[in-house]
Amino acid sequence: MSARLKLDNYAYRDVPRLGVRGWLRWMWRQVTSMRVAVILLILLALASIPGSVLPQWPQNAGDTQAFIDANPFWGPLLDATGFLDVFGSAWFTAIYLLLFASLIGCIVPRVGVYWRELREPVPAAPSRLDRYEPVEVEADSSAESVVDAARRELEGSGPFRWLTHYRVRVDERERKAPDAGRELALSAHKGHVRELGNLVFHLSLIGILLAVAAGSLLTYRGQALIVEGDTFTNAVVAYDSYESGALFSEDDLDPWTLTLESFEAEFGLDGNPLEFTAHAVLTEPGQEPRTVEAQVNRPIQVDGAKIYLQGNGYAPRFTVADGDGNVAFQGAVPFLPQDSVYTSTGVIKVPDVTSGEQLGFKATLLPTEGSSEAGPVSLHPAPGNPVIYLQAYTGDLGLDAGVPQNVYQLDESQLSPVRGDDGNPLLVRMELGETISLPDGLGTVTWEEMPRFAAFDLRRDPTLPWLLVASIGALVGLAMSLFGSRRRLWLVAAVAPPAGRKTTVVTAAAWAPAHDTAVHEDLEALVAQATGTLILVKTPPEDS
Repeated sequence: MSARLKLDNYAYRDVPRLGVRGWLRWMWRQVTSMRVAVILLILLALASIPGSVLPQWPQNAGDTQAFIDANPFWGPLLDATGFLDVFGSAWFTAIYLLLFASLIGCIVPRVGVYWRELREPVPAAPSRLDRYEPVEVEADSSAESVVDAARRELEGSGPFRWLTHYRVRVDERERKAPDAGRELALSAHKGHVRELGNLVFHLSLIGILLAVAAGSLLTYRGQALIVEGDTFTNAVVAYDSYESGALFSEDDLDPWTLTLESFEAEFGLDGNPLEFTAHAVLTEPGQEPRTVEAQVNRPIQVDGAKIYLQGNGYAPRFTVADGDGNVAFQGAVPFLPQDSVYTSTGVIKVPDVTSGEQLGFKATLLPTEGSSEAGPVSLHPAPGNPVIYLQAYTGDLGLDAGVPQNVYQLDESQLSPVRGDDGNPLLVRMELGETISLPDGLGTVTWEEMPRFAAFDLRRDPTLPWLLVASIGALVGLAMSLFGSRRRLWLVAAVAPPAGRKTTVVTAAAWAPAHDTAVHEDLEALVAQATGTLILVKTPPEDS
């Protein structure tokens, strides 16, 4: 079929329609063009920015929901358009897949072209070298010896010769007048490493994309907080937060256990941290328990995963008794550090009270209490003079509503503060080992011990070795592409000396792009090796 097209001052002409196949071919050519690949790569980088700036649902659902609540217009809009789950959004996936297709479409034809270029013979040397600013020397050796020496110099030797060697061709031909006779013409070409570097870079880039995609499907990651003396079991329910790829099954978790024996924290006199070390015992199925240590940037290796030491703090151990003297709560409560001197806050929730309403406590821990104009402060992160300031509440903790709560926050919407004799909200100062009595016979609180806790981040990604290999390959390919050179060297030696001469006349020349000023060094080395004559090429050849 065809369409009628009217041009200015011309009659109607028949123009063939593209049709479905034509449009598909046109779109494929656009997608596989280098221009579109660069645009998609830039778009992928720009699309990743919101994922690192805005809160994301997979990483922190609480912060994301808080962001939406704090921004009633922008929050829902960004959530609906996928900006709060960038790497799982449809538009980010579309960019990713288009870039993947574009790279494949660029590489496949180039592989064929590169293979054909490698198999094609080296072009013969030009009949005249005048345009390449040749050098002419005389050699005592025969033309055959000169050319053989030049070939050995250019082809190189050793296991990595393919990176630096020239492809060489030697022809015997008639000399031009006035020096009639025969000559040996050597032509050497170099530049395939540059194209090979381009291919290696693009193939490695595809490898990186595949590794990242596979990693998002096969990986899992979890965070857990372990108090000294407690044991963690590698199960989903034991993690404080857990996420995994679509192709990873929870049944694949290896049931190892990790017991935190002790945690050592060293601080300087100025309070700056010196070293953190978590001493633990790791027990893997079918193996004897083994002692392991985790430090900053020195993770524990287990089940193809790495357990990183992410944070630490104090976890005071309390015993809370109700008004009837029954123990309603007993255990360690992690307090989260708020500053560099480990001023920490924590929450105690006591729902199992038999003699009245539920109890809740908000507490602030000062590891080494001191005084200032603003009031009590912590002077050092080490437990020199530990003190806790406690506020008590009664009412409904909201635990029976079925809505998940943050264990580090107290929902005060249905709670009332416990008041002291002066009618003000109660604020009690506690020292380690002390027991306080709550007003109105609400019960007692005892601060038993002050163990430490360690926060661990476990990551398992089986594609990391492949990602490392692909990244190294991309760097190597980029280096080969940037530093690889396209050079041409020619050497012509007369088979028989011209009349009146007893030596072999050798003419040599070189060509390279204008920015490659080192080609003259190859020319000097070639002439020196072939003829034994040292020359100095003062001006590098210019691009023709």
